[in-house]
Amino acid sequence: MHGLINRAFQSFVCDTYGEAIWETIVRKAALEVTTFEAMLVYDDQILFDMIRAASETLQKPCSVLLEDVGTYLVSHPTSGGLRRLLRFGGDTFGDFLLTLDDMPDWAQLALPELYIPPLEVRQTGPDGYRIVVNSPLAGIAFGILGVLRAMADDYGALVLMDLAKGETGLDQIEVQLLDVKFAKAREFELAHSQ
Repeated sequence: MHGLINRAFQSFVCDTYGEAIWETIVRKAALEVTTFEAMLVYDDQILFDMIRAASETLQKPCSVLLEDVGTYLVSHPTSGGLRRLLRFGGDTFGDFLLTLDDMPDWAQLALPELYIPPLEVRQTGPDGYRIVVNSPLAGIAFGILGVLRAMADDYGALVLMDLAKGETGLDQIEVQLLDVKFAKAREFELAHSQ
């Protein structure tokens, strides 16, 4: 697993629950390192062990925890770079959804060793979308769902989202866009302002 993912999980825990909880998770997961370098590659099992230990420590199902991580990645003040990058997806939340197919390729341009699962977006109606998550990794769709919920808020859109297994066994996220201008969208600037 790319260190950027492990580091993001560590930051989520520390920023949301504090250093003491992170230290408890490190002990429960029997990690050999207490902090992750964003540009290194780690064994996938380390992330799975951290998620399991965090779930036990926080008494939250893994699915809820992963969705919270996805939301954190977009909405937390320390994660402004990812939010700005995602906002290049379009002027509206619907436009943004239609660019999700390209996100894994864009990520590969920046970090070739970073795994982003292929996403297939289908428009199911004027305001309906289905996002198929082509990943063998269990739970990754919950993180994507968290990102999508945070981005909908960022755009000021009112949406209903549900995660289900498709006919092929792949996770799919059903999105119904109820109101594209439900609330005022957050300001979006190309450059980070101080």
